[in-house]
Amino acid sequence: MNPMATPNILFIMADQLSAQATGATYGHPLVNTPHIDALAAEGVVFDSAYCNSPICGPSRASLCTGRHIDRIGAWDNGTDFAASQPTFLHHLRRAGYETMLSGKMHFVGPDQLHGFERRLTPEIYPSSFTWTPNWHQGAYANPGTAVDQLGEAGLCDWSMQLDYDEEVSFRALEALRDLARRPSDGRPFFLCASYTHPHDPFTITPQWWNLYDHAEIDLPRIGPRPLEQMHPYDQWLQTHHMIDVFPPQQEWVRNARHAYYGMVSYFDHQVGRLTAELERLGMADDTLVVITSDHGEMLGEHGMWFKRTYFDASTRVPLIARGPGVISGARHGETVSLVDLAPTFIDVAKLPDREEVAAELDGDSLLPILEGDESHAKDLAISDYCSEGAIQPMRMAVRGGWKYVYVHEEAPQLFNLTDDPDEVENRIDDPMTSAVAASMHAAVHDNWDPVAIRRAVLDSQQRRRHINEAWQIGDTPHWDQQSAFDARDQYVRRYNAQESARRRRLPRWSGEADSE
Repeated sequence: MNPMATPNILFIMADQLSAQATGATYGHPLVNTPHIDALAAEGVVFDSAYCNSPICGPSRASLCTGRHIDRIGAWDNGTDFAASQPTFLHHLRRAGYETMLSGKMHFVGPDQLHGFERRLTPEIYPSSFTWTPNWHQGAYANPGTAVDQLGEAGLCDWSMQLDYDEEVSFRALEALRDLARRPSDGRPFFLCASYTHPHDPFTITPQWWNLYDHAEIDLPRIGPRPLEQMHPYDQWLQTHHMIDVFPPQQEWVRNARHAYYGMVSYFDHQVGRLTAELERLGMADDTLVVITSDHGEMLGEHGMWFKRTYFDASTRVPLIARGPGVISGARHGETVSLVDLAPTFIDVAKLPDREEVAAELDGDSLLPILEGDESHAKDLAISDYCSEGAIQPMRMAVRGGWKYVYVHEEAPQLFNLTDDPDEVENRIDDPMTSAVAASMHAAVHDNWDPVAIRRAVLDSQQRRRHINEAWQIGDTPHWDQQSAFDARDQYVRRYNAQESARRRRLPRWSGEADSE
């Protein structure tokens, strides 16, 4: 296999897609994901890939920078992502890439690009400090994330999320066509198509709902436990999601899972549209395609919903890569995480000083694995959570089939994911696992100080609450990025009709009549 050249990169992201809720690639018996499965068959599947924070904003900031959230202060969905933090996108541009974003990236703060040259769509969520949590309140209910929304799950004729994701695909497909029409000496591109499906609320149109028989929709494998029997941090989250106020009815659960499966299939369809267009435009052989999600979805397992917790349904994500130089039909079983993508993309781009840059990052390049060299495998994922629903810093480590969860000032947890994939039996007090627990404890606490982090989180929250209070008086600044298109360059505006048609034709007209 020839080493990977400097390819284009198409990065396709879902929002809240659990690896456990995808089809044949990751083994769900019901979920229909033929396009993801086809890509997986032609590339590398990472069986043990984890997010670095089970919440949107911090996870994406960590992914973009290649650093864990404590190193960049990305605590929650209302934390500003500092413009002074270099991202892999900045480094790709240094390597000569054109970088474009169609869809969501959940950047908070005045910098809404972070190395992207252009955003082709608006953001879907606020760029302000609106979603700042308040740990001083302790565990508190949040109607904005309450499980009563499960009562609305099911069929719809259309939705805000469909509005958004249809625009994401439209602009991403438009960008691919424009990239295919440009001169052959153009820069390689990095195009991110980032969707909001299958994020809640769980509603989908009949086209995708009807792929599944409602009577066959499976219920959670592990049911709920009384609140007092759960780990304290899961109790905090249950309170935050108002499970005690709105205990989900079984039909709510079935409706939500049915709609979610349909939403996953809708996302898979968008993957198929993008990859089919790459093929049609003759770009597939020169483009690395990577698919993942920012975090997972509990979907009622252990009686829990959405994300924020450390169970695999919330933290384990799909990760698939296919492209030039990538071995075909391979599976990698050792643990990786999204923080590994930044050094991977920098490596793929052959940035001249990539070794120096990578030395400052928390992730490791996956490029050797993609090319068939398993000797570089790290087998470690670290995931932090300091966001809403929590009241203490917490950190998870996954390595060698074990998961260790540390919550500041609470008892740790240890699960054997090989023997106990549903994470039911906490082995922390088992004398037979004491060496594993000690090793995982050391991995969690390596250059990580929960006392200092708690102080930093509380200080950050207070500063942002003061700013939010000030913004209630007078004019509020707007940090949203407006997607602009110059109509003067569209259609027959600047050039004559014949020249305009020739410029936009693919392949470009050679000056001779086409032969039949």
